[in-house]
Amino acid sequence: MARYIGPKHKLARREGVNILDKTSSSLQRRLNIPPGQHGRRRKKRLSEFGQQLREKQKAKFVYGIMEKQFKNLFKAVEKKKGETDENLISLLETRLDNLVYRLGFSKSRFMARQMVSHGHVLVNGKRLNIPSYQVKLEDVISLSPKIQRNPKILESIQESQTLPFLKREGASGKLTRIPKREDVEVPFDTQLIIEYYSR
Repeated sequence: MARYIGPKHKLARREGVNILDKTSSSLQRRLNIPPGQHGRRRKKRLSEFGQQLREKQKAKFVYGIMEKQFKNLFKAVEKKKGETDENLISLLETRLDNLVYRLGFSKSRFMARQMVSHGHVLVNGKRLNIPSYQVKLEDVISLSPKIQRNPKILESIQESQTLPFLKREGASGKLTRIPKREDVEVPFDTQLIIEYYSR
């Protein structure tokens, strides 16, 4: 299944959640109205399976992960010790593209994924172009000298605040501990996703 490249507002309205990583007043007003000419009609009540599927789709779109990647990630979650929902969040949050976004080096996960893919991100001093790379504790994430001069990147760094599991100094940062469920707000229900894959 190919990555969705259509209008992001349309996708956000279909899922009923802001997947754009930034506030948009026009989108916020229309989030509960599905796209299309019949969008304002009353939504059909979803079955239990339908609800589980929707939550899984939300998580995929929020983190920019394709179906096969998400399925493989969940298999890795099941093999880890501990609470499944905690492990799911920690694996989603420690993807390289997500941490580039969380460190404030980009204004969206989409932009972060592009930066990684184009070779603008270094891990422990080495250029890494794999957005799904699982960052390990104390790995140092930094930006290439060229991208550091980009005004949009500088603005993003100045405006952003980091989360408790990250430490940032200028255009460099690192993962200081494994993210916990309470560290982040996510617009989907992890329990329903677990139920979806437990069928």
